[in-house]
Amino acid sequence: MTERLEANDAGISRAAELLRAGGLVAFGTETVYGLGADATSDTAVARIFAAKERPRFNPLISHFPDAEAAFTEAVADELARRLADRFWPGPLTLVLPRQPDGTISDLAAAGLPSVAVRVPRGTVTAALLRATGRPVAAPSANLSGKVSPSDAYHVLRGLTGRIDAVLDSGPCQVGVESTVLDLTGTAPMLLRPGGVTIEALAEICGPISHPDDYTDTLPVSPGRMASHYAPSLPVRLDAQEVGADEALLAFGPELPGAGLVWNLSPSGTVDEAAARLFAGLRFLDSEGARRGLTRIAAMPIPRAGLGLAIRDRLRRAASPRPA
Repeated sequence: MTERLEANDAGISRAAELLRAGGLVAFGTETVYGLGADATSDTAVARIFAAKERPRFNPLISHFPDAEAAFTEAVADELARRLADRFWPGPLTLVLPRQPDGTISDLAAAGLPSVAVRVPRGTVTAALLRATGRPVAAPSANLSGKVSPSDAYHVLRGLTGRIDAVLDSGPCQVGVESTVLDLTGTAPMLLRPGGVTIEALAEICGPISHPDDYTDTLPVSPGRMASHYAPSLPVRLDAQEVGADEALLAFGPELPGAGLVWNLSPSGTVDEAAARLFAGLRFLDSEGARRGLTRIAAMPIPRAGLGLAIRDRLRRAASPRPA
């Protein structure tokens, strides 16, 4: 039975107790709900993969209450520390070399010499991480490849009976996952667009590589699988019209003729669209299937700011499903 815990002292204490005992606890961050486990325990991390039905070669992000704790597990150079000072706590994940004496499980790092670390924003999240007292590995709290959860109800719909508890801190504010920036090479590389824009990163990093190849056979960060964030109904991108058999994921003024619509942002604001993206995909998927629709038509999203992250999620949702 999956417990639903309130975001108060008792709920946080119970969630931390479960994590220290090797349990699985979903918790809200500013981005999406994560499925947490003790990142230092191979057994606990293995439970994440089992609960999510996740490929084991896809590494996990480890979460910390502050930068000092994160850098006990990851080797931070001057650039990493400047980024941490500017964007932590917040929706930025840094991929850094592992500390030689680090405690993060090889399974959480997928056997790589690097580790993905983040300090999420939010008083409840920080209190949980402090109470747990160890790194918490936490991919999104959904079945692998499915739409990420932006509230506790989404988590319970997908993972009830598979996990020990969900700490309900309400809806997530950002609504798309963290930006993932790899600092292990000769130049910073953007592995996943997310809640921190590439423009904001470039103010500190200078030029950033942004490979347009998401078919890695051995991903070095989460969110690098080609088919990801996928609803059951196929997704058609950059729609200029909507068919009678399609639900419409709108942005700005809606296309005419749609019988089922979720508008990410009637005013055409990418920040609002990011916060509503996953809830919209879930709604159109379930309601569209109920009505006998066969596809989701997604209107174009601008590339600026968080629009890049939204486009990335939609492209993955539209990719052919792996066998």
